[in-house]
Formats: sequence, C-alpha cells, structure tokens
Amino acid sequence: MCLGIPGRIVAIADAANRLAVVDVAGVRRRVNVACIVDDAHPVESCVGDWVLLHVGFAMSRIDEAEAVRTLALLTELGEAELELDRMQSGS
Repeated sequence: MCLGIPGRIVAIADAANRLAVVDVAGVRRRVNVACIVDDAHPVESCVGDWVLLHVGFAMSRIDEAEAVRTLALLTELGEAELELDRMQSGS
C-alpha cells in the first residue's frame, strides 16, 4: 500500500535539481518535485502548492481542502492505532 502524506511547499531548495522544502505538520523536509512540474507549472511556481508526498517525492498537487481532510484522517488513524495498542497491552 502506498500512503501519500499531504504537505505544503514552502521554498525551492535547488531549482536545477527540482528540490523543494515541504512542511508537513511543522516538520520540514527536502523533496523532489520532478513529478509535478512541467512547462506550464515550473519549479519556481510551486511555492505554496499542497502536494501528496511519498518516499521523498511530491507525487501530485492537491487543493488545500483535500490536504486538511487527509491530515485529519491520518491524525484519527494514528489515535485509533494508539488506542488499539493500549487495549492490546491492557492499559
């Protein structure tokens, strides 16, 4: 299963190598944006874009509403996983 994590591009780190800085819930990482750029949407225009990230690559652009929904769902899943772990450990 592939899981895409939403993040927002906050800076271009290296335009020549198509590297950007993405913020995911306060954590910033360098990612490759080659999959989301083309002549109509060059690297320099990516700042501010919401993207789905997978293994260091921005795989697609998404709108902010979808990003917020996905982050909320991932938070809920994480909380559910914690609760299941507590139940299994008898806490």
